[in-house]
Amino acid sequence: MYALFAIVAASAILITTNASRLTPPVLPLVVRTPYLSLWLNDARENPWNRWPMFWTGQEIGFSILAAVPETGNVYPLLGRPHDSLLPQREEDPFNVSYATYVGSKYDASTTNLTYLIPKSHSSDDSAPLELILSFLSPITPTSTLRQSIPASYLTVHVKGSFNVDIYVDLNGQWVSGDRGSFIRWDFAHQELGGSNVGLKTWTVERHTNLLFSEFRDQAEWGTLHFTAPSDVRHECGTSALLRRQFSRTGTLQNAVDGEYRTIMDEEPVFAFAKSFKLNSSSSASSPRSESVLFTIAHIQDPVTQFAASRGLTFMRPLWASWFSTAEKLLSFHYSDFKNAFKLAREYSIQLEKDAYKSGSHDYVDIVALSARQVMGASTFVGTPDNPIIFQKELSSSGNVQTLDVLFPSFPFFLYTNPRWLAYSLEPILEHTLSGQYPNKYAPHDIGYHYPNATGHPDGREEYMPVEECGDVLVLGLAIINSLRYETSTAAGSVWSSLGRQGFDANPATSAFSLNELETREDIFGLDDSWGGSIKGEKQAKKWVERSYSLWKQWTQYLIDYSLEPSHQLSTDDFAGPLQLQTNLALKGILGIKAMSQIAEVFGNADDVKYYKNISDVYISKWEEFGISRDGTHAKLAYNWYGSWTTLYNLYIDSLLCFHLEGTTSTSSPKVNREDQKPLAPGHPEQNKSNKTGFVPRRVYKIQSDWYHVVRQRYGLPLDSRHMYTKTDWEFFAAAVTSESVREEILQSVALWVNETSTDRPFVDLHDTEGTGGFPSTTFMARPVVGGHFAFLTLERACGGGSMRGLEFLEEREGKGDGMASREDL
Repeated sequence: MYALFAIVAASAILITTNASRLTPPVLPLVVRTPYLSLWLNDARENPWNRWPMFWTGQEIGFSILAAVPETGNVYPLLGRPHDSLLPQREEDPFNVSYATYVGSKYDASTTNLTYLIPKSHSSDDSAPLELILSFLSPITPTSTLRQSIPASYLTVHVKGSFNVDIYVDLNGQWVSGDRGSFIRWDFAHQELGGSNVGLKTWTVERHTNLLFSEFRDQAEWGTLHFTAPSDVRHECGTSALLRRQFSRTGTLQNAVDGEYRTIMDEEPVFAFAKSFKLNSSSSASSPRSESVLFTIAHIQDPVTQFAASRGLTFMRPLWASWFSTAEKLLSFHYSDFKNAFKLAREYSIQLEKDAYKSGSHDYVDIVALSARQVMGASTFVGTPDNPIIFQKELSSSGNVQTLDVLFPSFPFFLYTNPRWLAYSLEPILEHTLSGQYPNKYAPHDIGYHYPNATGHPDGREEYMPVEECGDVLVLGLAIINSLRYETSTAAGSVWSSLGRQGFDANPATSAFSLNELETREDIFGLDDSWGGSIKGEKQAKKWVERSYSLWKQWTQYLIDYSLEPSHQLSTDDFAGPLQLQTNLALKGILGIKAMSQIAEVFGNADDVKYYKNISDVYISKWEEFGISRDGTHAKLAYNWYGSWTTLYNLYIDSLLCFHLEGTTSTSSPKVNREDQKPLAPGHPEQNKSNKTGFVPRRVYKIQSDWYHVVRQRYGLPLDSRHMYTKTDWEFFAAAVTSESVREEILQSVALWVNETSTDRPFVDLHDTEGTGGFPSTTFMARPVVGGHFAFLTLERACGGGSMRGLEFLEEREGKGDGMASREDL
């Protein structure tokens, strides 16, 4: 069985040969949840220059050494284990040397670090040994079961003709953000059923778990599991002593230090060592390849506490529905490497293909870098009857299930697996329906700080009511639309149509339950299909019926307050509150428009007509209020003359297919509405009965041209107040521009990735000039980078017809649409 692992793992070195042109400052290594989050620090330099880091920037103890017994040379590969070996003593039988670092390659699930190690004899013409550290945190859109497992893989591949020893250790910083925490550990050996392979596992945890608490954003409860095959050597003890011992002998002593202590008191580390015998007895030996597989998991049970409909509930991990113990889970996870690798590889191949078609090689890298970061903010809980995803608002506030953070991330979910978006919206719906949230508008979040989803029973949270109501209605219709397709090519996600078409009619279960997992191509635990044809209609109706009163309540708030928003925050809260925000008003109006189609699913024709008519009236007035007097761009606020804004909410109009109304393309897979007449809008000269699209095409065209004019070296500024940008909104905005402007913005973002002075996981708020660094606010590692998938999601929206509805953007400027020419700008 282990030989199979080695063969499959070896192919991992090939998966990114055509990608990874961009050189970000930080790369994902082990990124699975808000608490299992390890990143390569200073990724443009040698990996042994600095310790890897948690997403916040604090260093985490994780080190890898390689030793060549024939020469006595020891090579640090990751982290700074050589600090324990230097300065060298005269009697040391080893020499600290440095490999040639070839560089990194990455895709959506994998980061590979490649090194060359010389044999070091001047008379020896042997080729250098190639060593690859391959980190796999698999994204598996066809398997929610696998995605729910809080564990990652590390494979060490070697290829050469001389022997090499490998050493890997980690420390207690994985289980606490407080270096003074007292920790305990254990070691276990277990056999894998039906094979000759066993597993060795270190478990590490705080001596006293502090349930649902954090220190510097790291969990203070839960257990780290570090697993290797039984043919490796193991030992725990003081870091410097173990590293020096390995450097002298190339092995470990299979010993366990039983003296528990604090994380940095004679720093205890938990180590494995593996010897690769590559030197053949043949005098003309050719290079041999071998590998060893490790897994790293952070297990918490319970995971969060949630103010659910049944009251405050300790939420268990979703994986616990299929595996009765952590040991069974981790045995499955280790043995499942072949399948997890295959599913993740298939996702990465499809993503690379689609991203190149939608953008360029640079876009392939940008979405690849973004994928693990999105999922790294998420944790799966609940049961197959009612799966839930909790999302942490990393870095900016730590809130639980922040609606205006879930909103920018949703293109990733629509492209990858729309059911994960529904699972993310579920706790907001359940909590609000339970009556524990008193306001008439949608909540900003359901918990001040993750993992405590205890709500805001006093109704006092960050105040951005129009933003949140617009967000939730758009997300609701996006989920519904993703369910409604007739053929696999018309599905919003490539993977939606895979699996059985059975419908769970049980009123006690979620419309999107996981009770029908199946086996396909000999892979167990795959999701059934998401929507499609009759099943999709049934799922949509079941889902909407449960919460229709909420959708109506939130829409009424938008009717009352979105056309002329009062002094309040938008999602860009770092910019401060502002009255009459043009972009915010547009989101609210689009939310009302979305409700007309949600009402259609519910089967209320009166509501369909009512919400459609109001949105038609409002969009007419919005254009009058929000566009500059010279007709060249949208203003930041209705009453702020001379200002401008990135109108990123325009993306919603195209994604939800509203822009196709009045065209020969189908606006959505819904009933014919030709008999419905809008109310007289009051501005008939701007709203003729034969108008094309919901938001007038001229708005798209003037914004596209405006972005060309105001773009800076590192991107498109958010608005006229500052020179900073938000990368998620850049992709929203660029997705609905002309091809040339889209390419310009994409090139600016790619240049920023290569040159930015920021030193944290993919930063979404940065300056567009200077060094492309942080403005006064520091955002990092946030799931909002799911917005980078905006191109991909739009390509498949509206049954694949959304982009056809934007072809007018390629017409010559000023061609009969009232749009200003470039010279006028």
